[in-house]
Amino acid sequence: MSVKCPKCQFENTSDSKFCKECGTQIVSPKDISITKTIETPVEEYPRGSTFADRYKIIEKLGTGGMGAVYRVEDKKIKQDIALKLIKPEIASDKKTKERFRNELRTTRMISHRNVCRMFDLGETADTFYITMEYVSGEDLKSFIRRSGRLDIPKAIAIAKEICEGLQEAHRLGVVHRDLKSNNIMIDKEGNARIMDFGIARSVRAKGLTGKGVIIGTPEYMSPEQAEAKEVDQRSDIYSLGVILYEMVTGRVPFEGDIPLSIAMKHKSEAPKNPKEYNPQIPEVASCVIQRCLEKNREVRYQTVEEVLSELGMIGRPKAGRAGIPEWKNSIAVLPFTDLSPQKDQEYFCDGIAEELISTLTQVRDLRIAARTSAFSFKGKDIDIREIGEKLNVDKVLEGSVRKAGNRLRITAQLINVADGYHLWSEKYDREMENIFAIQDEISLAIVDKLKVKLLAEEKEAVVKHYTEDPEAYNLYLKGNYFVRKAYIEEMQKGLEYFQKAIERDPNYAPAYVGISEIFSISGIMTMVSPRNTLPKAKDPLMKALKIDDTLDEAHTVSALISFYYDWSWSEAEKGFKKAISINPHNAFTRCWYAWYLLAMSRFDESILEIQKAQELDPLVPVYYGGGICIYDCAGRFNDALEQFHKAIEIDPNFAYAYFHLGRIYALKGEYKEALSCFQKCLDLSGEFPWAEGYRGYIYAVTGQRRKAEQILNKLIEQKKTRYITSWSIALLTLGLGQKDEAFVWLEKAYDERDTMMPVANALSDLDGLRSDPRFIALLKKMKLKE
Repeated sequence: MSVKCPKCQFENTSDSKFCKECGTQIVSPKDISITKTIETPVEEYPRGSTFADRYKIIEKLGTGGMGAVYRVEDKKIKQDIALKLIKPEIASDKKTKERFRNELRTTRMISHRNVCRMFDLGETADTFYITMEYVSGEDLKSFIRRSGRLDIPKAIAIAKEICEGLQEAHRLGVVHRDLKSNNIMIDKEGNARIMDFGIARSVRAKGLTGKGVIIGTPEYMSPEQAEAKEVDQRSDIYSLGVILYEMVTGRVPFEGDIPLSIAMKHKSEAPKNPKEYNPQIPEVASCVIQRCLEKNREVRYQTVEEVLSELGMIGRPKAGRAGIPEWKNSIAVLPFTDLSPQKDQEYFCDGIAEELISTLTQVRDLRIAARTSAFSFKGKDIDIREIGEKLNVDKVLEGSVRKAGNRLRITAQLINVADGYHLWSEKYDREMENIFAIQDEISLAIVDKLKVKLLAEEKEAVVKHYTEDPEAYNLYLKGNYFVRKAYIEEMQKGLEYFQKAIERDPNYAPAYVGISEIFSISGIMTMVSPRNTLPKAKDPLMKALKIDDTLDEAHTVSALISFYYDWSWSEAEKGFKKAISINPHNAFTRCWYAWYLLAMSRFDESILEIQKAQELDPLVPVYYGGGICIYDCAGRFNDALEQFHKAIEIDPNFAYAYFHLGRIYALKGEYKEALSCFQKCLDLSGEFPWAEGYRGYIYAVTGQRRKAEQILNKLIEQKKTRYITSWSIALLTLGLGQKDEAFVWLEKAYDERDTMMPVANALSDLDGLRSDPRFIALLKKMKLKE
């Protein structure tokens, strides 16, 4: 027995789910429930007939779960539109009609190039209908069926456009709830258009759908939809993951004989890695898809903006053949040169450049090289083309500052990397009180010269000032300057300047964040005791967020405190995600989020985040140093080794890289190589307590007990007068075979909030204790194990 396609009338075999000719979904006789007998048939309208005295039928486009769809001419406005006739059994319910009316009020507000517009809701004596924009083209399901699967760039381009359409809908509080490839049209220009928000529901109007009612298409249904739970924008993100999976593999993640079995698979089965079906899928793309498809919606991407940001990292263009980047509207802001007579304005020069970077980051269509990478060229005589190539930008902004008393002369010039041509230059001779106006003028001039369209909210962000007091601002820049040096003595100076800035302006939110960062980072990096220092970060952080909760740095610090001190894992992730949603281009946040994901043993996601940190800020060795550990934990030693080489290529004296490589060699039993790495780390750093503890461990396991005990005694003695990590002492005692003593030190590490403790379950360093009930109890106490 054959089944005709409702769209193209092609004869398909009875077991076909989709038309072999056009890809339209087919309902075969065996799928028809006996309850169909109580349904009222939808009246068919032949070509040329008129519906509701207004709409001339041109052609039938298809039949979906809600009813038949026609292309019609609206005789009143002389325009082709789409007409959806709602099935009588759906439209007969008064509550359903009311729901449609309420939702249409919101969905009509969605005006976006990637969304098909909803027009109106109408009713004749016996028919309920919706009118909407007619889009000429091919639905994505058919496109995929015809192509087999899409090449990666095409799939990513379509996914981005879907994201942009959803972004606008979600901004207005509308969730689609039936997002699928059938509901995505590819128009004649190749653009993706989201169709049929007809069963979408405003998340601001809960309760319009009865509890326990399942709405959606089984192949694309989120786990929460399968359980008939309340849904939000994260359900659309799951469905988007299914569509992405389908585009790059040619198949959906789950199939089954009946709709219920498919829905249950979404709830209980893990999808296969899409790379199993298509090895050409980049690792980053695979990770994005799999995170969209997380069963737990708390672990899934929380916003479409996050997904869009991740997709933007896939296939980022590299430098061209001539060494000139292919990015359009990308810029590096270099530290300004101090031309002041006393040469005492380096802090101000750095601060001006840093503030411009922070400001320009707010512009959506402008890619800004991260501060740390851009500042790596400070004081070096390097050709502009080389800077452009290394930072993958096509424009460079450089300038100078001459300050005498209260007078400022600031020059700035925007240079085209390809030919060294000056696109724009300007001199500003002003009083110090005019510094904010100068920054605004420079920022807006750059945007203008690059022909970037500036949205209203972006312009507001570009000219936003956190203080109007020039002296408070000057003190803040001094604080930042010293904190960037990353030595405890310099950080103390930074703290004093931030406090003085707040004395001048008690509502200066970034200064509070600066104080909070000092306490949190100095504790996390074990410069001082984490237990004594991290709590001090909380009060200034709360003040900053109370003044302005749009500061991504504040949410990053909040996440770090939750992660390293409170050990509140869910709150930590919320903080990282909030920071990323505000500013997806902050490599610092991405790096720390990668460590969080490592601690949770979510290795693929951790790799994705550290890759993003490296792409955003490519000349920062610490991001590759972290990558050594992350890749190794994921079982990818060769990749970990590559990370090491990248780190020391940037900075041959980067001790942290040698430490992590030494750890890996130690775990592999290659003790000679491990000892060499730890010694190199100590030679470069002078003191590195973690490395000293691991060096002692190597001596212990290789039978050099006396050397191991000497290091142990030295660390214990040093711990009386300054902070020494108890984790490294626990490892050393484990190497000496002193298990009970190792647990004593681990308990101390627990009490001290040792910053290695959150990753205790992910690292293999303490595998000798892993089966011990005391270790399991410790993990449970930290809520790292159920």
